[in-house]
Amino acid sequence: MGGRAKGLLRTSEGARVIDRTLALARRISRNVALVGASGAYDVEVPRIEDTRAGAGPLGGLSALLEHAGEASAIALACDMPLITYDLLGRLASYGGAAAALAPRRDGRWESLFSRFDSPRALPVVRARLARGSLSLQGLFEELAADELPLSPSEARLLSDWDRPEDLP
Repeated sequence: MGGRAKGLLRTSEGARVIDRTLALARRISRNVALVGASGAYDVEVPRIEDTRAGAGPLGGLSALLEHAGEASAIALACDMPLITYDLLGRLASYGGAAAALAPRRDGRWESLFSRFDSPRALPVVRARLARGSLSLQGLFEELAADELPLSPSEARLLSDWDRPEDLP
């Protein structure tokens, strides 16, 4: 997107994606935070810096899990303009015994639409950071994650905006 913060893009209804996402997240939990160093977002939520700069999304996930403490944490990208309250609520409440839960699309984990048992996932994330294993796909495999089943229509709701032609 040419360096633009994708969460600042506007939906077809005119809302910024970040504002829409935060509104949905706040309906699920009072403990909502923005992870990462982007100063582009002028939103009223706590900011959490990545645990380790240069570690990509795993550094941000580590910070999120530390912030969550003993609670579960949901990692949610700010560039998915189609997610719904119902789908996010299902992610938050779906059963499962694993330390991580996420849907899979095309054989890959949706790592930024996922839920973690913070106390169990954080030590694994820290160990992966320490050894330089930064792949989120590998993390889900190591955690033996549970899969959140999705219907085809739900899977389409997880589409994000990566290219100008993705915009409405």
